Amino acid sequence: MTLETLNQRVETLRAEIGRTVLGQEETVELILVALFARGHVLLEGPPGTAKTLLARSFSSALDLEFGRIQFTPDLMPGDVLGTSIFNFQTNEFVLTKGPVFSQILLADEINRAPPKTQAALLQAMNESRVTIDGTDHDLGKDFLVIATQNPIEQQGTYPLPEAQLDRFLFKLVIDFPPQDVEMAILRKHAGQPADAGRETDHLDRVLNAEALAESRALIDSIILDDEILDYILRLVRATRESDDIAFGASTRAADALATAARVLAAMNGRDFAIPDDVKRLFIPAMRHRVVLGPVAEIEGRGAEQVLTNLLNVVEAPR
Repeated sequence: MTLETLNQRVETLRAEIGRTVLGQEETVELILVALFARGHVLLEGPPGTAKTLLARSFSSALDLEFGRIQFTPDLMPGDVLGTSIFNFQTNEFVLTKGPVFSQILLADEINRAPPKTQAALLQAMNESRVTIDGTDHDLGKDFLVIATQNPIEQQGTYPLPEAQLDRFLFKLVIDFPPQDVEMAILRKHAGQPADAGRETDHLDRVLNAEALAESRALIDSIILDDEILDYILRLVRATRESDDIAFGASTRAADALATAARVLAAMNGRDFAIPDDVKRLFIPAMRHRVVLGPVAEIEGRGAEQVLTNLLNVVEAPR
């Protein structure tokens, strides 16, 4: 297993996903980073911007077990995790597993469900296991959540709790595509039958669990220099010290950013990370983990603007 082999696998995955998703190259790259970094991804954008299509295309290109939960206001935790049902023939309770028992889990419109149901994923996302009726059930080392959500300003949404947001490696914001990309999408669909919503069914599974484990083992062998680790730590601690941020990023956030930097370095053919890797990943890894202070909110400054200012202030190693 070499970096060249890893890059070939990444390009194959990109090409396969690109067969159905147009104009989302940067988002696809960051989802691939999350895959190899064992991190979960939150996709946010208005309805109709291909969030679900992107998640389904990603899962269809992987030879892994796929599960999907359509979050609704009446969804209960048992609908996510599963329920123990009494078997009268054996006089025993038998667990009927929920959709969380999969390797790639699509949590569609996750903020349509109330916090009680959202919390059902907390243990699964943090430990890759769930506890049902006092018994632990392992979800496997490949368990990955790709969640979609509509902007919280829209009707019928519940804000995700901070504890759950912190379990996502990246929050990726998807907006409406540029005009030329939108025209390409229309032309592509104009030549397809009306049931084109099933277009991910024809995608090839180009990466299996064994190849994924090999790729992750190679990335795990990459050692971050102390200067890079110090830079990551200074950036994360700056979120806690900024007057514009009421609550800064956690130690988990710093560890996740370090892991993602190793992956991005490997995907770029390097066995070492550089400050630009950290800068590229800092905003997607932190935008959902910080809570802005009242002054920044009153002045209309968003999380991305505040985090960009921190990148400009905190000196990077040379």
